[in-house]
Formats: sequence, structure tokens, C-alpha cells
Amino acid sequence: MRHLIFAAAVLFNFSAHAALDAKSAAEEMQSLAKKHKVQLSDVGIYASVGEGENLKVLLDNNGTKMMIPASITKVATASAVLANFPPGHKFKTQIWTTGDIDKKGILKGNVYLKGGGDPSFVSENMWFLVNAFLRNDIKRVEGDIIVDDSLFDKMRYDNSRQKERVDRAYDAPVGAMSFNWNSVNIFVRPGDKAGDDARVYADPENEYIRLVSKAKTTGGSDNKLLADRKEDPKFDGDLLHVGGSIGKNNKEITVFKNITQPDLWSGYNLKSFLAQRNVNVTGAVKSGVTPATATLAAESESKAIEGIVADMNKFSNNYVAEMLTKNMGTLKKEKGVTLADGMVAIQEHMQALQIPKDQYHLESPSGLTRENKMSSFAMWKVLQHLRNDFRVQPEFLQSLPIAGIDGTLKKRMKGTNAERWVRAKTGYINNVVSLAGYAGLEDGTVITFSFIYNGATDEAMVRQYFDNLLKSLIK
Repeated sequence: MRHLIFAAAVLFNFSAHAALDAKSAAEEMQSLAKKHKVQLSDVGIYASVGEGENLKVLLDNNGTKMMIPASITKVATASAVLANFPPGHKFKTQIWTTGDIDKKGILKGNVYLKGGGDPSFVSENMWFLVNAFLRNDIKRVEGDIIVDDSLFDKMRYDNSRQKERVDRAYDAPVGAMSFNWNSVNIFVRPGDKAGDDARVYADPENEYIRLVSKAKTTGGSDNKLLADRKEDPKFDGDLLHVGGSIGKNNKEITVFKNITQPDLWSGYNLKSFLAQRNVNVTGAVKSGVTPATATLAAESESKAIEGIVADMNKFSNNYVAEMLTKNMGTLKKEKGVTLADGMVAIQEHMQALQIPKDQYHLESPSGLTRENKMSSFAMWKVLQHLRNDFRVQPEFLQSLPIAGIDGTLKKRMKGTNAERWVRAKTGYINNVVSLAGYAGLEDGTVITFSFIYNGATDEAMVRQYFDNLLKSLIK
């Protein structure tokens, strides 16, 4: 029997667990479904224990039925990403220049910010990039900042995503040159007394964001703040209006807003970071393409690919899923990569795993759509591959939320026998609840499971049903 290192050097023995048998598991599944008012006709469940010759199917309820999987789709996306990019792979963001630097440190030419598709490029990376740029002894730029995000196409929100937008990093627009999850934080603090203007701040602060605040301070602890994006044809960036009120007993309220133009947003932040190091850029911020004659001036690398996959899975980040998918498309195409180009890599990966073609249909790598379809058995097959292939197993396992500890499972199964014993990807859109991953037992046995619900039962009840079913299998 093989032994696999699953995480943090923990050795699991995948022998069949004597206390688990299909009959008692099925009885528990049916009993809990009745208790939680879940119709089993609306549920696809497939779960097994053991491996190789000792593999035993514990549960199979509508296992081959095509259903909407929601965000557990990211399990298939993660599997394809880890197959295409080896552990430690990093994406690069660069600064290029044209023109000459005179003796006073004045660059008489343009600065090009070239995106390499890094979804994890944040303030710390920008500082690293700026500091490396300054080692070229440039004190002033008499030219423009031109942002090159030509690696990907200009489709910021793919048609496969739901039309309704959410102002959170997990639903941010996509661009080959992106910064801080393409989101801005608006911090609001009350004035000294009721009736005073609220104090409003944007982070990171730059010329791309223009804040207009009419928010007032009221008594008590109410939070009635509103933040809306307004159109201004004379302004290139995002004009954000903050209104409503904040109670004076609040210390600070944070409002999240996505930006609309990742390229210009990144460029204006570069300009701001340079200004904070006393480097003035006299020109404008524009979009464009880096010329072949440009000189490389600075480069920043992303976190390792496994860390980015964890960013995607722990918090079900759709933005990261689409960025990673487009990056897979760059393996066959050098410019203007579309999401469809990247989806080809996912489809090829599914075929390589010999997933039955009649048990999945994927249009979106994030699962934020009702067009994706997958059976619980097909998802189980992907999970089994990720469990058995040592080349990707450790990286995938560490990317999953841990029950009662972090990510989208932080508040689920907390304080129960399943806390820390379940690592799984969650999924939810209207009338869809899903959960797929692994449940460990004290003797080293691991259960691979895939649960998908499509129906009208309250999603909180369905989540409780899935959680309690896992707890019953673990005990």
C-alpha cells in the first residue's frame, strides 16, 4: 500500500476504515436529509474511502447527474493550473524605459509598466519594483507612464460571469497589468460630533480615484454609508461618491469598491509610488505597448504559483481564477489572450484525466455562472487525481479552506469533531450549494467527497446538511 504525504509532513495510511460502510453511510445521508428538509433528488453526492484495491464507494446519490457546481469549479481550474505551471512558478511585472538619462538623473523618455498577468501584484510588489527602478539613478521622468497590458485581451468581465457585480476583490475586473486585486478601500471615520462631516480616505491614494464625500456624522453606532460610482466624461479614472451617515460611536467603517480600468489604475499607482520617493513624472498615464527598443529597468516577481492557487481557493476568488486561466492561455499565445484560450487548457486537462465527457460542461473557470455543469462523480474524479498525484498533491491540499480555521470554512464545523479534519472547496450561487474535498480520520484514512445541491431549500439548511453529513462520516 502506498503512503502519501498530505500536508506539513503528515503521513496518511489509506486503508479501508472498518467503522465506515456504505449501508450505514447511506442511512445517515437519508436520515440527515429528512431532518434538514433536503430532497435527495436535488442532491448529487459521491464519496469514497481508501485507495487502490482498497478503494470503497461510501455514497453515490445521483452521482452521474449533471448539476450546476458553482465555485467548486475552481477545483478543476486549480488542477489544470498546477498541471501547467510547476511549483515555484512566478509571474513577472516589469518597468521598461525609452530615451536617455542625463547627468542630473532626468529620464527624457517614457516609462512602460508591463503586466505579466500577476493576480497577486499588490503594494509591497509595487514598492519593490519602484525601489529597483530607482537604482537606475533616475530622479525625474520627462515623459509618460504607459501601461502595457497587451498580454491579455481587454475583456475585463468575461461573459461567463454573472451580470450582477459585487464590489469585492473576488469579483474584480481582469487585466494583465493589475494592482491590489483591482480594488480600492474607502475608510470612513466619524467627525467629532453629530452633524460634522465624516472623514473619508482612499487606500491606496492616487490620482485615478477621486472621492466626493457628503457623508455625515450621527449619534449612536449606526452605519448607513453609501458609496456609488459616478460617470464623468472629463475624468479618466473612477469618481466615487460617499454619502449617508456614520454613527459617532464607530471607530472606522471600511467600504470596498472595485475599479473599472486595471491598466490606468496600475499606472496611476506607479506614478503615486514614484512621487512618494520624490520622483516626479511630468507626463500623462496612458495605455500602450512596450516598444522593442525599450530597456528593462526593473522587475518584480509574484508569489509562487501555489500561493496564488491558495488565494483563489481559500476565499473563492473569481478574479484570481480568471487571471490564472488567461495565464494558461499564454502558453500557446503571446498577446491578447482571451479567457476562452485559457479554458482550452482546462478542457484538455479534464480529457487527460479521462473525466467522462458527458458528465461535465465548463464555460467559466470560477463557477460564477449557471452555464457550468458537472456531476459529483466527475468532481470526485478530479479530487482523486489531485490526491493521488504527488507532483501536485501538497500544493493543492494547502490551498483548500480548513474547517473551523480559515477561508470560506472558517465559521463552519467550528468546535465539532470535523474542525481541522475537513479541507474542502465551497460553492454557492442562488439555489446552488456545493462542497468538495477531503475529510480525514484519526487512523490516517481519508474520505474524498463531492456534494452538489441544486434546489430551492434554504442554503443555510443545505450547508448544515453537508456539514453534519461529514461529521457523521468522521465520528
